[in-house]
Amino acid sequence: MTPSPKYPDPATRRERFAWCMYDFANSGYTTVILTAIFNAYFVGVVAAEKGNGHATLLWTLTIAAANILVLSSAPIVGAIADYSGAKKRFLVVTTVGCVFFTALLSTVGPGDIGLAVVLVILATFMFASGENLIAAFLPEISTPESMGRLSGYGWALGYVGGLLSLVLCLGYVTYAEQQGLEAAQYIPVTNLIVAILFGVAALPTLLWLRERANATESFGDVHIITEGFQRLRTTLHRARMHTDLFRFLLALTTYYAGIHIVIVLAAVYAQEVMGFRTQDTIILIMVVNVTAAIGAFLFGHLQDKIGSRRCIAITLMIWITAIICAYSATGTFLFWVAANLIGTALGGAQSAGRALVGQFTPTGRQGEFFGLWGFATKLSAIIGPLTYGGMIYLFEGDHRIALLSTLIFFISGLVILATVNEKRGREMAKIDY
Repeated sequence: MTPSPKYPDPATRRERFAWCMYDFANSGYTTVILTAIFNAYFVGVVAAEKGNGHATLLWTLTIAAANILVLSSAPIVGAIADYSGAKKRFLVVTTVGCVFFTALLSTVGPGDIGLAVVLVILATFMFASGENLIAAFLPEISTPESMGRLSGYGWALGYVGGLLSLVLCLGYVTYAEQQGLEAAQYIPVTNLIVAILFGVAALPTLLWLRERANATESFGDVHIITEGFQRLRTTLHRARMHTDLFRFLLALTTYYAGIHIVIVLAAVYAQEVMGFRTQDTIILIMVVNVTAAIGAFLFGHLQDKIGSRRCIAITLMIWITAIICAYSATGTFLFWVAANLIGTALGGAQSAGRALVGQFTPTGRQGEFFGLWGFATKLSAIIGPLTYGGMIYLFEGDHRIALLSTLIFFISGLVILATVNEKRGREMAKIDY
């Protein structure tokens, strides 16, 4: 790999592998806690006394609260991490925090609504903050020409990690049910499985990935907090210089709202509308992880050839087709078609979006700009699920009608994306502050 001129010390193959391994490590949290198992457990067991409509709304409010914390802190944390050269230390803290709070979710049982809400908020906050920080390393260990490919490798490996976590959880769930255990007895243990896998798989990242940014001030200086705010203000004041970045962030916020609806509520929809059992849902998400890994890998290579913006546009058209299929499905066949289309589009959209932000990011401001990326993705994580939860509440538990809201997000995102000039955005990233 040809090193970037502003980062003359090239990343080793081991470092790039270590960076990709973080996607492998943290994917179990998204897959098991937010998508496949714990969300359905929360709605169907922990908060069952509230009724389906109220329980679903409560789950979406919980996720929204966690993302509000990330939304309000991500750009500032990123700017401070850049200024102090402390992205790696921030990453260690968020990783340990997510593992710890995920493990504590194993203590949640029926009726423990308050405990579940607090732990999910804390674990999700740590997870999302770490996701922003690891993404900020991407421009340091790759070139603009290889960024899309490396991002795609990371997402693909991440879906493999999600698949492994589901396989382990499915094995345990099957064994527990054969022993005659109830969901309230065996589902909490899956959180321990996720926590252990996350902690072990993240070790290569924490040990081998290096901090390349030069610290302007030491991490202990109080002045870095003030400087972090100042750096963010400078970026926002120069928004006209980064028109395409901010247009893309608006597009990303819009279409990611639809993506977050699917991520957070897919298992709930499968359970409540399609009648899936826990094992059925796990198998469904396992298959989706396979197609998502393939999508991330293929689109990772494709975006370096035709551009990230075009790749994202293709994935959004696939998303629109998939949602129409899911809405129309009355039997399992069409629903499975929709699920695999979603998997392909999910991997491609996520890897291409991260790479495009990296291409629009000036050297030395990775934490800050990926903090803005985190701000956009977490704002969408609030808007999307809350929209779905609100519609579920208004239409008295009708998931099919609520699903239609995702079409608005994907179509609107596609329209805004058309205004982004990828070449101009990459040129503006070369300008020094």
